[in-house]
Amino acid sequence: MSGRSEASLAITPDGIREIAYAFQRSRVLLTAYELDLFTTVGVGAKSSSEVAAAIGTDARATDRLMNALCAMGLMRKKGNKFSNSPTASRFLVQDSPEFMSGLMHTVYLWNTWSTLTQAVRQGTAVSSRRVNDRGEEWLTAFIAAMHDRASKQAPDVVAQLDLSGVSRVLDVGGGSGAYATAFARAGHGIRATVLDLPNVVPLAKAHIEEERLSDRVSIVSGDYLTDDLGTDFDLVFLSAIIHSNSVVQNRLLIQNCAHALRLGGRVIVQDFIMDEDRTSPTQGALFALNMLVGTDVGDTYTEAEVHTWMDAAGLSGIARKETAFGTSLIVGRKQEKILGVDGGRHDG
Repeated sequence: MSGRSEASLAITPDGIREIAYAFQRSRVLLTAYELDLFTTVGVGAKSSSEVAAAIGTDARATDRLMNALCAMGLMRKKGNKFSNSPTASRFLVQDSPEFMSGLMHTVYLWNTWSTLTQAVRQGTAVSSRRVNDRGEEWLTAFIAAMHDRASKQAPDVVAQLDLSGVSRVLDVGGGSGAYATAFARAGHGIRATVLDLPNVVPLAKAHIEEERLSDRVSIVSGDYLTDDLGTDFDLVFLSAIIHSNSVVQNRLLIQNCAHALRLGGRVIVQDFIMDEDRTSPTQGALFALNMLVGTDVGDTYTEAEVHTWMDAAGLSGIARKETAFGTSLIVGRKQEKILGVDGGRHDG
């Protein structure tokens, strides 16, 4: 898309067409990525027939796909030989240190986004299964995508937080453990616990072992919606969690997180936090639809909604901070007795 804003493009026929046909470039990239075409070409130059033979595709169709990649600037062509552009070599070849492994999850998102019309008609995902039930390939791609983003952002996000007095952190739905490892590396003697579903645990364990932090980051198998979260944590962190849940589920989750804190401890929510009219930020408005097509009840939420959940859980001093990544941090502190799920009073 050109330097003009989406809004200015959308009010002209050319702008509307540009938005409407944007899926074509996306599909070309995702198909090439799914077929491992860039890695197959590697650092040299190959004909489309050589590539087709290597990846088991039709020669003519592969040639047309590679021609389109050249037109998009991702490949180059000289004679009948194709080579990767510098950008493709850097980010789309598997043995590159900067390989974008998270794009495979986007391949899977193509299928769910194709059901958007049906989802809007019926008000929920056409076919939705929980993360632990979607198969190993999907789960591996999903965790890779989450890790790719979180590992780049976590050190900066954690650096924004006042960690004085924090020694125990619970990373709820922590996935690969990218945030847990960032907390452990923050230099305050912090020990972190990742809570996530059973099938995620081996993937998290591998990442944490790779970081050589197994002595300071532990992993607990559990469902944050139904299982006990533990007690006496100084900080409970929920990054990219509330958008998967309903209002009712989030209210209960924040309450359970508050119970897991010691007095003075904090719950921190990181997510796309919507303005009250829900039209911005743009990424959050689009992500609400991602939740519509991919989950039964997920959504993006406003600051007022998160504030209400925290207030109901007895958290106070609720404050908001912006990150450099389009997300917001909402922080609430446990300072009083917390109202229990059963309606009774429980000592903090």
